[in-house]
Amino acid sequence: MTLPPAPGRARREGPFSDLLSVRTYRVALYVALALPLGGLVFLLLAVGTLSGVLTLPLLAGAALLLGTLWLVPALAEVQRWLAGLVGVRFSRVLPPPTHAGVLPWLRATLSEGATYRALMFHTVQLPLAALCWVVLGSLLGVSLLALTAPLWTRRPDVFPVMWDGGTVAFSGLGVAGLTLAGVGGLLVTAAVLDLFGRMWGRLASALLANRADEVIARREVAALRRAAGRVALGDDLGATLADLAGQARAASTARAVALVTPDGTVRAASGPDSPELRGPSPFLAAGGADVRLAAGGGALATLPVVAGGRDGGTLRAVYAPGTGPTPDELAFLLSIADHAGTALHAAELIERASARAGEQERARLARELHDSVAQALYGITLGAKTARATLGRDEGRTRASLDYTIRLAEGGVSEMKALLFSLRPDALEEGGLIAALSQHAHALEARHGLTVHADLGAEPHLSPAAQAAAYRVAQEAMHNVVKHARASRVWLTVREEGGEVTVRVRDDGRGFDAATLPGGTLGQRGMRERAREVGGTLDVRSEVSAGTTVTLTLPAAPHPVPQQETEVGA
Repeated sequence: MTLPPAPGRARREGPFSDLLSVRTYRVALYVALALPLGGLVFLLLAVGTLSGVLTLPLLAGAALLLGTLWLVPALAEVQRWLAGLVGVRFSRVLPPPTHAGVLPWLRATLSEGATYRALMFHTVQLPLAALCWVVLGSLLGVSLLALTAPLWTRRPDVFPVMWDGGTVAFSGLGVAGLTLAGVGGLLVTAAVLDLFGRMWGRLASALLANRADEVIARREVAALRRAAGRVALGDDLGATLADLAGQARAASTARAVALVTPDGTVRAASGPDSPELRGPSPFLAAGGADVRLAAGGGALATLPVVAGGRDGGTLRAVYAPGTGPTPDELAFLLSIADHAGTALHAAELIERASARAGEQERARLARELHDSVAQALYGITLGAKTARATLGRDEGRTRASLDYTIRLAEGGVSEMKALLFSLRPDALEEGGLIAALSQHAHALEARHGLTVHADLGAEPHLSPAAQAAAYRVAQEAMHNVVKHARASRVWLTVREEGGEVTVRVRDDGRGFDAATLPGGTLGQRGMRERAREVGGTLDVRSEVSAGTTVTLTLPAAPHPVPQQETEVGA
């Protein structure tokens, strides 16, 4: 894994940046050592393999082959150390596994992908290093020849330059041009060295990754998968952020990780407390990262948390002295920061939706109370006053006023119970679906003068979610009857047969042409969505002047079958 640039030291730009960079000379040293090392590795592996194959009938052949196989990962450790010259660092090597014999070791070594990747690196190193030597040697030779032009052009007798059968004499301007060309050749050589360094770095990162890197990669993937699941669950923001901080610390080399608000307050943390985890943060663009030295010689990595396009604070990771994050680890921590931003944004949206839903529910309740209970109470007042005014003078009129008052009172009670069923989800579970539909049907008759034929039967076996869906769908269907159908009669039926529960609402209203609404109305789509969420189906059939029938079919919940007791006599 390539290390990030040193904190606070930006890469110098300009025509001489590569030539003056220390990294260029480190890469040159790597290329210089790669050819002899590649030749030595190729010779050891080739001689060992060939000798082992030729002497295989003897016991020495098997030993030579096993020794050659042992050399593959051992020489890979040397290659990993040498790769530090091109800026590649590998994770701390895990302790080698112990094996109970040669065969288990052989089986484990041959089954590891790292063995074959290391063998591929050993194979390509020699020809690739030779190609680098040829290219760089040619460029460097031409550049040095041009740079030394002021020396060899002064002695044409010793260093003659022949062209078309004659000796070429260089003027002062020509010598200056050759010198400038030599400087340009050195710049090109430095740029090519930088390119070769990147090539060798990528090759080493891809083929020499040790077992610790693979373990860390799997651990990071598992942490991201768990973090995504935790954010998707979204049940508790504090617990979600604490879990994200714990996952980030467990899957990285950081000593402590914290999620911090924009003003520097710690939201959630994992690991020992550190002063670097608190306080204001530097400005960071989305997707950026800030790595700097911390107190005590460690490193502090700060990454932005973006919640819905707004500043959600930062994720901070503190590292032990002498250690720091690699680019791969920074990318992992940035993914955790993105998950934290998603969790914050989701919590904000849920809070907004809850506030909006509360406002809408209060407005609906106010309308329901005004349209039903308040009007019923007003009617009761008028009926009672009429009965009092006619008391003792007109017995028939008094009786009619009292009957009217009683009907309004019963309707008000039914309306209030229906509202309670709407406001308390547990009331539906306690009272049952049949009781809730009965109260709603009674309220419909008292309030709107409809004749409701309720054939409800016994309480069906439904899960709480299916019970709530059945009540809401029936409620919406009867609301549509009042609002749109202009009906005088409604038939409400509940049946449980063959493992299914059917709730049907039918009216004798004006109906509608279903062909003109292929996708259904907004209310119908909402009812279908409720049915689909609990594994049910909704069917709406209507004809103009022939009424509408809404049928909800739900799977019945399993219920225990009573067992007959048997007496065992002695």
